[in-house]
Amino acid sequence: HWALLSMSLLNSLLSTACSVGLALAIALTVHSRGMRLVMGCNSAALPADARAAIATNDCPFNTTRIYDTALALWFLSLVLSATEAVLSGRCSWVALTVQGIRPCTRTSLSKQVGQLQCLLRSQLGFPSAAA
Repeated sequence: HWALLSMSLLNSLLSTACSVGLALAIALTVHSRGMRLVMGCNSAALPADARAAIATNDCPFNTTRIYDTALALWFLSLVLSATEAVLSGRCSWVALTVQGIRPCTRTSLSKQVGQLQCLLRSQLGFPSAAA
């Protein structure tokens, strides 16, 4: 249970950091209209907008669709990373509950499961585990 808790907390933190980084990259790219994406090109013929086609071969990549492609992939990655962070957080919450250290519960989940097992055994006519 402790391994589940530690790994889910670590994954939640890393996914959150990844989401923040992707959000920052998207914001910087939109703010600069894509010019940060083509800064590696050593050309004086760079247009003011990265969405315009560059008619020079000084860039090591095709610059015609880099703005749209990067934003589409980054947005999808941001959604998936945020979802992963939420699910990891929920997994951490479950691990805390199983350990009985969740701050909102009065009794631990282990005790509740034990009580439910005793109740089911008595209802079904099985001998209790304590006997």
